[in-house]
Amino acid sequence: MFKLKDLALLKTQNFIDGVWVGKGQSILSSTDVHNPATGEVIASVANASVAATKKAINAAHRAMQEWKMYTAKERANVLKTWFQLIMDNQEDLAMIMTAEQGKPLAESRAEVSYGASFIEWFAEEGKRVYGDVIPSHGRDKRIVTLKQPVGVVAAITPWNFPNAMITRKAAPALAAGCGIVIKPSVKTPLSALALAELGRRAGLPDGILNVVVSSDCEAIGGELTSNPLVRKVTFTGSTTVGKLLMAQCAKTVKKTSMELGGNAPFIVFDDADLDAAVKGAMASKFRNAGQTCVCANRLLVQEGVYNEFVERFTEAMAQLKLGNGMDAAVTIGPLIDEKALSNVASLVDDAIQKGAEVVVGGKASALGGTFYEPTILKSCDQSMRVFSEEIFGPIAPIFQFKTDEDAIHMANDTEFGLAAYFYTRDINRLWKISESLEYGIVGINEGVISTEAAPFGGVKESGTGREGSKYGIDDYLEIKYMCIGGLKQ
Repeated sequence: MFKLKDLALLKTQNFIDGVWVGKGQSILSSTDVHNPATGEVIASVANASVAATKKAINAAHRAMQEWKMYTAKERANVLKTWFQLIMDNQEDLAMIMTAEQGKPLAESRAEVSYGASFIEWFAEEGKRVYGDVIPSHGRDKRIVTLKQPVGVVAAITPWNFPNAMITRKAAPALAAGCGIVIKPSVKTPLSALALAELGRRAGLPDGILNVVVSSDCEAIGGELTSNPLVRKVTFTGSTTVGKLLMAQCAKTVKKTSMELGGNAPFIVFDDADLDAAVKGAMASKFRNAGQTCVCANRLLVQEGVYNEFVERFTEAMAQLKLGNGMDAAVTIGPLIDEKALSNVASLVDDAIQKGAEVVVGGKASALGGTFYEPTILKSCDQSMRVFSEEIFGPIAPIFQFKTDEDAIHMANDTEFGLAAYFYTRDINRLWKISESLEYGIVGINEGVISTEAAPFGGVKESGTGREGSKYGIDDYLEIKYMCIGGLKQ
């Protein structure tokens, strides 16, 4: 078991209307949270009912009637306090995250800092929600627009980034004046509950932020998408679930933003700095054991440098150390559960059966559990599932291409369009490839692209809307047009 400096951050109850609600308080059951590195049960968390979820929605609606009347600066001050408390408790939050999610402790610390950056960013961005005075169509009229909070927000978040995927949604919602109900993944609820506790300490009004945890995703999701008090649903997760949520939200015409699946190409051209490309590929591919929506999914390497890239990439991979994320020497942790392990194994088996060669790895680790060896596959082709499916594991399939046009076609040959990467030193190629890639995010000579200052989101079936940056608050606002008539000249 892990040790915390502040034991009060380890919460196992739901947070509803400023109160910790446990089993027996309109909640009938609980669910165990497992450490994926050891299999041990680290906590048993109360399972929210539909009734508890309704209570949370009602609380958020009631609380935001006052919260939206706060000045932007008043809201910012509360958010800044929340940011500081998160950073002051970074180590405990990282320990909680590694225990329930499995990523190395260094990555967890980085995620806590990254997640906090959104709170700091939107604390300031909330002060810049500007309206307009528009030239009128009549001398006795004036046209004014203002922006107002959209209403109660429901945020459904995933297990792979259990801190940052919450703050990236909660920060703009709260900065805009909205109330929010968060449903974190039942696999990693402890990070969400710890954030709620720090938000309470920061002075967030009772009911303005609520966390409901439940293994009954269908019932709770159904309430969040059908309740008329919820006016916006934001989701990070699979495209399949995102489509279902969008369909459910259509019945009450809710505003939605969806950050869905990815199939990121990582393109290495023959004029690339190979050392930089290898370093970028390592950072992009193996962070969180490859369990990220923007990680390099398909490595596309031009034929002239293909063999050399594979050799250098293999050498770099030898430096990875697989194991329990609590070990300071470990650089890559386990997969989240047995289902994830089985899926990764089936993708590798499919590639091998269709002619791929295993350069390194290719099997479950001798460590057992849900550990899978970091793997390189070469001689891959487009018939393999690793080309068309999101891998979500430490598997790097490497494909070969000849021309720029081949690279563009292969990169865009997918229904997804979240992130893409490429390496080149040719300024003409830089612009041509950037403008041709059908993706919402493009990393050029860079393998790590996430920052609170930039808009994060995809095109095609990778979703709608943008998170972070000056654009990220827009999805939590409505524009109101006011026409003032009868003015005397």
